[in-house]
This record gives sequence, C-alpha cells and structure tokens, in this order.
Amino acid sequence: MMMALQCNPLLQLSHKFNKTTSRYHFSPLISNTHFLSIRKDPLFITPKLSNTRVVSALISEEKVAESSFSGTDAFKLTYLEGNSWLWEVGGVKILVDPILVGNLDFGIPWLYDASKKYLKNFQLTDLPEVNCLLITQSLDDHCHLKTLKPLSQKLPNLKVIATPNAKTLLDPLFNNVIYLEPGENSEIQTSEGSYVKVRATAGPVLGPPWQRPENGYIVTSPRQKLCLYYEPHCVYNDEIIGKEQADIVITPVIKQLLPSFTLELLSKDLPDAKILEPVPGVPLDISPS
Repeated sequence: MMMALQCNPLLQLSHKFNKTTSRYHFSPLISNTHFLSIRKDPLFITPKLSNTRVVSALISEEKVAESSFSGTDAFKLTYLEGNSWLWEVGGVKILVDPILVGNLDFGIPWLYDASKKYLKNFQLTDLPEVNCLLITQSLDDHCHLKTLKPLSQKLPNLKVIATPNAKTLLDPLFNNVIYLEPGENSEIQTSEGSYVKVRATAGPVLGPPWQRPENGYIVTSPRQKLCLYYEPHCVYNDEIIGKEQADIVITPVIKQLLPSFTLELLSKDLPDAKILEPVPGVPLDISPS
C-alpha cells in the first residue's frame, strides 16, 4: 500500500475528492498540494511562531537528533513501515498499529506474507520508552497479535487507546485499555502536567453494515498549536471531517497491491484540501514481499 504524510500549517478538509495519477509523480487536482513521507528518518514538525502557525520539517536524522524538544507543541513522526508509526508530541511517545514481531500474514501465510523492507532487524527492544499504544482497527495489519502479545508481557500496564472492535483481542493482554467510539476523547498526560488530546473519528466498516466502524484519530498537541489526523484507509465521515482543521494528515493515496492484482483503489477517496504552505515529498511504498 502506498502511504503519504500530507503536511501543512492549516489544512481544511472537505467532502470533495482529489485524485492521484501516478505512482511516483503526484498530480493532484488542487494546485500546490504536496505529500511528504519518510522511510527510516524521523520527521520533526514544530510551529515557528505562535501567531503564524507555520510548520517546519527536518528530514535529516542528524538534524532531528540535534533539535530541542522542550516545546510542548512539537511533533516528531517516525515511520516504522507497514501501518506502524512512532509519534512524539509534547514529549509523549505514541506507538501506532505496531507490526514489529514476525511478518504480517493475517493467519494465511500461503496467500499473503508481508515483511519489512528496511527495518528487517528492528525489534521491540529497539523501541524507546512509549507512553501510549494507539490502535486504529481490529484486523491483523493494525492489531498485530504477534507484536502485541510480547509487548503486553513487557508493558502490561501500558495505556492503550483503541477501537472497541479490538476489545476481545486487547482485554486479555493489557490492563489499561480505553476504547473510544467515534467522537469520544481521551488524554495522555505529559511530564509537564499538560495533556495530549486524542479524539476518535469514524473509519471504515469492515464487517456487516450494522457493525460499528473502525477508528481514525485526531491528535492535538498540549497547547493546541498543532493537530494530526490519521485514518489509514482514507475512509471518513465527510460531514464531520469536512468541519475539521488539521496541520498534519497521514493517509493512503494510491492502492493496495497484492501479487498479480490490485485489491483496492484508495486515491479516489482522498479528501480535498486547502493548502497554505505545503511541504513537498515522495510516496511511501508498502507492499507484500
């Protein structure tokens, strides 16, 4: 699957759609729309001035290491391949949909078997101390039991924020799980006593029509200077999301690739965006081995 990070200081989502026409060259319908993505190096995002809401990005790992994280409204986004991310905001480290132990095979390795391309030797022990685990969906490519079981043995009291659809999977593993329905909020306290706010939004319905949707999330920095929106399949309620503003959007833009055929097209659902100061970049290529 192709994923991208769309980054700008004031992103207004609407119910209109945008199309991506090429795998490596993006030609969106709205001019000046750009996509930013990373493979191994972290992305550091912080507002330059409180009254301008300008976002700056440092792609160099060396520059990121030298940056000060004393500001409570800085985002540091590290891509761990697949649907996995490590987000740091206000000093809080949030592990998102981790797939860090074994391959992703949905229990059918003879049909589907996806492995890491770049982080082949990355292990749970390589993670920094995390403050929260964020789970968007209940399927294996987001709620990966091969990873979550050893993670829960290491950190049984880790705070977990998840979709209620994953309750039967997470309850036996973790002691501190908060299940959010779309529209509900939770908070993660920083070391300075402020809070990172996490609000669930409606994602895709992965079962019968009457099943509750999976989750997307809006993550807001402690001083509310920066806001990140993430829904890994670009499925959203346009009436609700169309009223939101976000500084950072992580969304798929191309398609799901399987051997010999395409599973689904996603770019047609990319929401329209009003870009004020976009940051250019290149796509992430996430496909099975």
